[in-house]
Amino acid sequence: MQVDIGIFAHNEAHGIAAMVARLLAQDILADPAFSARILVLANGCSDDTVARVSGVEVVDLPEGGKSRTWNRFVHDLARADADVLVFVDADIAFCDAGALRRLVQAMGSHWVINSQPVKDIVARPEGLSVMDKIIAAAGGGLDDWKTAICGQLYAMPATVARRFHLPIGLPVEDGFLRAMVLTDALTGPEDFSRIGGAEGVFHIYASERSVGALIRHQVRIVIGSAVNFAGFGALVAVPEIARHAELARAAGDAEWLGEALRAGLPRWPFGYVPWHFLTKRLARAVANPRDLLRPKRILVTILGFGFDLVVYCRAQWAMWRGTGVGHW
Repeated sequence: MQVDIGIFAHNEAHGIAAMVARLLAQDILADPAFSARILVLANGCSDDTVARVSGVEVVDLPEGGKSRTWNRFVHDLARADADVLVFVDADIAFCDAGALRRLVQAMGSHWVINSQPVKDIVARPEGLSVMDKIIAAAGGGLDDWKTAICGQLYAMPATVARRFHLPIGLPVEDGFLRAMVLTDALTGPEDFSRIGGAEGVFHIYASERSVGALIRHQVRIVIGSAVNFAGFGALVAVPEIARHAELARAAGDAEWLGEALRAGLPRWPFGYVPWHFLTKRLARAVANPRDLLRPKRILVTILGFGFDLVVYCRAQWAMWRGTGVGHW
């Protein structure tokens, strides 16, 4: 099986050598059942990330952006005869030396197979501050890691990945890709069987360590989701038969996403960010009324809604100022 592993690196000079060492320790490289190739995708770097890579292939891409780099990896840089493509962020750690092999082996009939994300403060709980413990209590990773796409580490059959292109400038490309995979570029109903999670495969990522950083991170996620919403609207505006071609056009036009935003947002009555991002926590509470009988659960819901309100207002403000595309 031909497996191409793309490492997305933007200004990762401080940690790229350690990441390459972790990759070279993965047993998929020594398994005769696989022909595995590692490609470091250094995109838009202003530091010496490229110079610090040794032992694997590296491509110095002058233009940054994860969605742009995704397109280059999938359509230009991966081997034409690759069977599986693995997408890896440069700043994560693997659960063990067999992680990438087991991730690929778990593919089955899925279009995407995920590794489970785990916060470092959950994986290594020693010496945590009170704030760290509060952040850790918020969860070890994506609760829906088997049905979402975790952009930090996932794999796709190469033939499936090449069905898609991503618009240049997406702040949250994995959410956009998820919608494309589930609906085959908005040409059919959602098929949740296309996305799965590899049992026992997880990766560790650095958690935010302050309330301010956590808010900034969540604002980015909410803005990215609002941008995706506008992109979906632009895609739906063309006939179904032309939507894959429209995605390919968006991948070659740096203005496509901005035009989609100007055409689709703001929208009455919510403005730039749909109400869902503000009310989803309350909706979950209403859907599980028994939880509201527990005082601790009520307090968590109230505090959580306050956090969501701050994030929602800051996201609306940033979008109004025009910092939705390219800002992140």
